[in-house]
This record gives sequence, C-alpha cells and structure tokens, in this order.
Amino acid sequence: MLDHVLEDRRRDLGGFEVARVLPAIGHRQVGPFVFFDHLGPVDFAANIPKTADVRPHPHIGLSTVTYLFDGEITHRDSVGSEQAIRPGEVNWMIAGRGITHSERFETLRRHGGRIDAIQAWVALPEAEEECEPAFIHHGTADMPSFDAKGVVGRLIAGTAYGLRSRVETHSPMCYLHCVLQPNGVVPMPDDHRERAAYIVSGAVELAGQVYQAGRMLIFTPGAAVALKAVADTVLMLLGGATIGPRFLEWNFVSSSRDRIEQAKADWRAGRMKLPDLDSQEFIPLPPDPPGVRITG
Repeated sequence: MLDHVLEDRRRDLGGFEVARVLPAIGHRQVGPFVFFDHLGPVDFAANIPKTADVRPHPHIGLSTVTYLFDGEITHRDSVGSEQAIRPGEVNWMIAGRGITHSERFETLRRHGGRIDAIQAWVALPEAEEECEPAFIHHGTADMPSFDAKGVVGRLIAGTAYGLRSRVETHSPMCYLHCVLQPNGVVPMPDDHRERAAYIVSGAVELAGQVYQAGRMLIFTPGAAVALKAVADTVLMLLGGATIGPRFLEWNFVSSSRDRIEQAKADWRAGRMKLPDLDSQEFIPLPPDPPGVRITG
C-alpha cells in the first residue's frame, strides 16, 4: 500500500525557507512530477529586500506549475507574459526548447503578508521536450471542484474521480488540492499508476499509522488507498503515467545529457532571451552543478 515516505528538506533561499520533497534519494519522481517544493509558509513585513525575489533563470524540457495557498507572486517570462498569481489560480509555464522567467514578490514588498505555495515541475514526454515555449494562466473556473463529507477539493490538472481539468497537460496525470476536516476521508485516484500525497498541514492516518505535515506518501501502484484526516488538514495529491528516465541539472530537465550540456552552454553564452519586462539581471549558472539521473 505504501512504498515510500519522504520527508521534506528545508533550505534557505535568501530571505525565506523552502521545503524540497522531490527529487529525493531513493525516489526521484512520481509519474511526470520530477520536482516538488513547498515555499513557506512565511510572513513578510513590508519592504522586504529584492534578494527574496527569484531573478530571471532558464528552463528546458518541462512545465512549471505554481499554485498558491496564500500571498501573490508576479511572473514575467521570455514569451512576453506578465501575470500575478493568487491563491487557487494556476500559472502553467511550458519550457519546451527553452524559456526564461522571474518570480517577484512585489505586492508583498508593498504591503507585507504571507506566502505559502507549491512549485512543481512536470517533465515533458520525449516527443514534446523541444516544443514551443508557452505560458498559460488559469483562474479557478478552469479547475473543477468537489465537495464530499468532510472533504473539499479542486482538480488542478489532469483527471480524477471522473472529473477533467481545463488545464491542458502533455501526459496522463492528476494534481489536486484537498482540504479535510477531522475524520474526513479522501481516496487516492485509482486511474493513475504512480500516486503520492503531500501533507501541507495537519496530519493523516493510513493503516493505523499517523503521518504529519511535511511528508510525502508514495503508494504502491494499483493499491486501494484512502487517507483519513486526524486534524484540519491540507493535502496535495499527485500522480500519473511513468514517463521514463530523466536527467535533472540545475533548472534543466531532459531525457538527454547532451541536451542539458547544450542548455548550460547557451545560458553561459547569453543565447537564451531574458524576459522583456525583467531583463536587467539574471541568475548565473552555478559552478559545476551536480547532475542527477532520475529513473522510473
């Protein structure tokens, strides 16, 4: 029923902490999900320094998915997008053959406030890795919701429970935000081979064992699984079809090591276009970044 339990690893990003869940030693991905970070929760005072912002940086071979529980982030990218994202909305950015973007805390800088968000990377299938880059913003109306006894949920992307999100994906998957009252029970979607649940807050019980916030539970393919909340709880459910091995290095994902080396060379040489509205600075390629081969 339960294959792995991953604990988040917290690290400072220069002004706030993030908790990294994927990739992890012993388990690199869940379906197409190859990266999963929990930003915050953290409360900012007004006039936070610009060092807290994420300066322009590149991606290839993936889609980035930003989903907020609290706060606001301003996104700018090299295909001309400028979009503020707020709780319950989705910024879905398709890197494909290459895109650059920044993430700024401009509203929080003016007024102060809390940031609490999940950032995930979804690897593109090999046939789509070099597709045209794009950015799509989705409001809450694009994501179907459901309300059962003690559970309120939103299907962010993919399919689950007979529902389909309007957020287009490149491979079969599910991604859900669920809020559970104490004793509320949510079954894991059974139409995807690889599945996991991340406990954002609260705690859940499974087979007599209680798991606290900050854990990702990864389930045996095909097993019937239902999670019971033992307190007010927020979960992110995720999964999908196996996409095959991927290399992950810095901000680049690819089925080809050579393609990542080319992306690194392009970034060093300034051949990747910066966002039109945010081109005065960028994050340089780290020296000798470690390479990780994701298998699955």
